[in-house]
Amino acid sequence: MSPSAFDKKRVADSFSRAASSYDSVAELQRDVGHELLTRLPDTQPEVVIDLGSGTGYFTPRLKQRYPQAFMISLDLAEGMLNFSREQRPVDDTVWLCGDAEALPLVDNSVDLIFTSLAIQWCEQTDRLFSEICRVLKPGGRFVFSTLGPDTLYELRTAWAQVDDLIHVNQFIDWSEMKADVPEMLHIDTIETEFRVCRYARLRDLTNELKGIGAHNMNAGQPSGLTGRARVRAFSEAYEAQRHAEGYLPATYQVYYGVFSKRQTN
Repeated sequence: MSPSAFDKKRVADSFSRAASSYDSVAELQRDVGHELLTRLPDTQPEVVIDLGSGTGYFTPRLKQRYPQAFMISLDLAEGMLNFSREQRPVDDTVWLCGDAEALPLVDNSVDLIFTSLAIQWCEQTDRLFSEICRVLKPGGRFVFSTLGPDTLYELRTAWAQVDDLIHVNQFIDWSEMKADVPEMLHIDTIETEFRVCRYARLRDLTNELKGIGAHNMNAGQPSGLTGRARVRAFSEAYEAQRHAEGYLPATYQVYYGVFSKRQTN
């Protein structure tokens, strides 16, 4: 992914603003995260990171799974961390503002990194995986979910009938990400799932994306106001994709992965 694909400050500011509304519209994010929890290892980690922890929904669940572990709730958005610290306090936990591509942690210091639907906002996956590898202890695990390029293809298809601008966040394909995984990280498992969310109205989808702070943040997005005629054309193009059962679909392509750091000789 191009270094200019996402503006990190805009990503952080957007999610900070969404902290108070996020949980009310984040059903998909919770469902994916709960599915990811089933992939956690049966080990006894001493240090666990909830990376891209957001409102802190999964931090107490990780603590429940690993009660003896020291928890680090880490997110790029200060507003999310403040909400998490106040609304979901957890014993033996620190809340740390930081970037997954430049983790503020020492080498070989973490046993387990859990991250659900967060790393798709990273700019460079080679830097991300390098940092994951650096901070994990030998034998440590990286358990993640992230979004693939077919996410919200219905939204992208509808806008493509209106103009050539980028209106929908674009995510990287696993085949490209795989090339950035360093040799010291072993790919234990990688799985792909398609989840289809159903909406009665297009507005319900767009309001949800706004509520979780995940509206369009790509470089090359349209600037200024979108004209009424173009919005109407977009709405009609999306409406044409309404399912026979009566709902408007929004598809998410989700990758689930587990990496382990190889033991050194």
